[in-house]
Amino acid sequence: MKPLDIVVTSMGARFLGRHFPCSVGRGGIVPARAKREGDGATPAGTHRLVGMLYNPARLTAPADWALPVSHADRWSDDPRDPDYNLMVRLPHAFGHERLMRPDPLYDLVLLTDWNWPEAIPGRGSAIFIHTWRRPRFPTAGCVAFARHDLLWIAARIKHQTRLVIRE
Repeated sequence: MKPLDIVVTSMGARFLGRHFPCSVGRGGIVPARAKREGDGATPAGTHRLVGMLYNPARLTAPADWALPVSHADRWSDDPRDPDYNLMVRLPHAFGHERLMRPDPLYDLVLLTDWNWPEAIPGRGSAIFIHTWRRPRFPTAGCVAFARHDLLWIAARIKHQTRLVIRE
């Protein structure tokens, strides 16, 4: 592990010498080879952070490289979609999830390189870092933090920061 890694276990996360409570998938942390679309599991391993998205109606850009989302932005989670596990825009004929949500879950999203950029259909999409629903409430496979903790983390990540998920 490297000093700038965000290290996550089912018990919490560590970053830059601080400890944070976090949530992982309802299916727990599983070996990467076992991850499947819809299983609710968080894949163990080392994942690069490849982007940051934010809702400009609720936040200012948390970093100069963060990209705003709009009402038309979605993330494809349909294994039949040629754009599976990529950001897409409406209209979009395949299954997808909204990136600008009515709740605050995706007000700030850190994108990981899980099953990206060459996605294997069915291997799982959208392992994001985002805001949790409430303390320790499980996600659909992502890693989630309290809003103030996520904002603190986002302001301090660097190009070499990685998400390290341990079983």
